[in-house]
Amino acid sequence: MAIPQTNPASPPLAGIVVVDLTRVLAGPFCTRVLAQLGARVIKVEMPQTGDDARAFGPFVNGKSLYFASVNAGKESIALDLKSPSDREMFEGLLALADVLVENYRPGTMERLGYGWDALHARHPKLVMASVSGFGQTGPLAPRAAYDLVVQAMGGIISVTGTEDGPPVRVGVSIGDLVAGLYTALGILSALMMRGRDGVGRRVDIAMLDCQVAILEAALTTHLTGGGTPRRIGSRHPSIAPFQIFRTKDAPLVICAGNDALFRRLCAALGDPAMAGRTEYASNELRMANVSALEADIEKTLSNLSAAQWLAAFEAADVPAAPVLGIAEVARHEQVLSREMVQCVRDPVIGDLHLAGNPVKIGGLESAAPTPPPELDADRERILAMTRSKGTPGS
Repeated sequence: MAIPQTNPASPPLAGIVVVDLTRVLAGPFCTRVLAQLGARVIKVEMPQTGDDARAFGPFVNGKSLYFASVNAGKESIALDLKSPSDREMFEGLLALADVLVENYRPGTMERLGYGWDALHARHPKLVMASVSGFGQTGPLAPRAAYDLVVQAMGGIISVTGTEDGPPVRVGVSIGDLVAGLYTALGILSALMMRGRDGVGRRVDIAMLDCQVAILEAALTTHLTGGGTPRRIGSRHPSIAPFQIFRTKDAPLVICAGNDALFRRLCAALGDPAMAGRTEYASNELRMANVSALEADIEKTLSNLSAAQWLAAFEAADVPAAPVLGIAEVARHEQVLSREMVQCVRDPVIGDLHLAGNPVKIGGLESAAPTPPPELDADRERILAMTRSKGTPGS
């Protein structure tokens, strides 16, 4: 199951076969990333119902957009892993696979007879990746978890929200999404290792671990410096001015990340003397006086519109941005120029718009995605592959 030789212009994972036992979000997001990188992803779903996310709205013509957003570019086969005949078909898939990804609760794969030890003995080159709430070890390993659970337990909710408001969930399912990215990274690392010694490995990803890993300086600051990070709205915990500000008509973001940028900001605001004020003379002093600084900047910003200020900041080379809604993001010239919105014709939904591939590799063009599969839609083609016992990815 070594990676076959491919055209240098082929996607990086061309020839890699991924058997995908995942559902809902963390696992499917991981395998969506692998599909975008060129892997052949075969989604194994429960008969009748399929992935739970097929029942999550919103719907177009009865098909879930939630499911579609992370399952485009894959194939589907329905197998009951408790059925002897379906197990035989599944094992035929494993014999051709490079990677198996699953996000069941720990212990489920073992009960099905597909735990790591059993699989590694039969398929020593197979990479197996497991993503779960708390990982395969530790006192909480048997527990189920959802995104909101790990956002809460991972500390990110405690630092999200306004200073005088309650803790707030991050607006996207960052617990699932970050775990999916780390799972993809772990799989790629395991494939690199297999390329050196020919041996497959187990990748064990915990959603809670991933939330801890993205706490930035908050964890280090607390454990080393003794401070406890708190909710501060849009402000940066270490840099000022670096937040959302109000203007005459709409909010905007200003990020003056050093003294030189702060001087340019003050000049663009028409108040160069502000940069020389004792209380704003360094980032440390600006952080100590951040509320007064915010008030001073917003007093000036209130005189003009956000668009006028953004033009002034661009001319002064001060990092700033509008606060865009999803509708504006989807139509932004920079987003479109980078092919970060793609359209595929889905037989049920019609024109389906999806996020593009953010991984740009020189010399490679992003492949147009195929629509998300209907449940069991690729059964005959997948089974034909197992009967032919061809090269993985053939």
